[in-house]
Amino acid sequence: MKKTMILAAVIGLSAALTAAAADAKDNWAKTCVKCHGEDGKGQTKMGQKVGVKDFTDAKVQEAFKDEEAFKALKEGLKDKEDKVLMKPVEGLSDDEIKQLVTYVRTFKK
Repeated sequence: MKKTMILAAVIGLSAALTAAAADAKDNWAKTCVKCHGEDGKGQTKMGQKVGVKDFTDAKVQEAFKDEEAFKALKEGLKDKEDKVLMKPVEGLSDDEIKQLVTYVRTFKK
């Protein structure tokens, strides 16, 4: 009985993590791909125009702080002249934004 309950808990947790990963990938596709690209390299026309970073680069990932990424997604980014580089994401909860930040980590090579 105890083993069955543990197994059920593990399966439930696994399903929840899989669902969160799918949601993050969907949110990436809806809100980020236009600039950052499907692969996170930023080699899109818009990405090159605004100078997005290559999330597959280990040095970029090392400098990439979760708190800063969360804030950028939540509030958007502006350059020194106050020009909008990235609009804040719309319609996502804080948990969904955190999942996006975690998803960006999957691009690291």
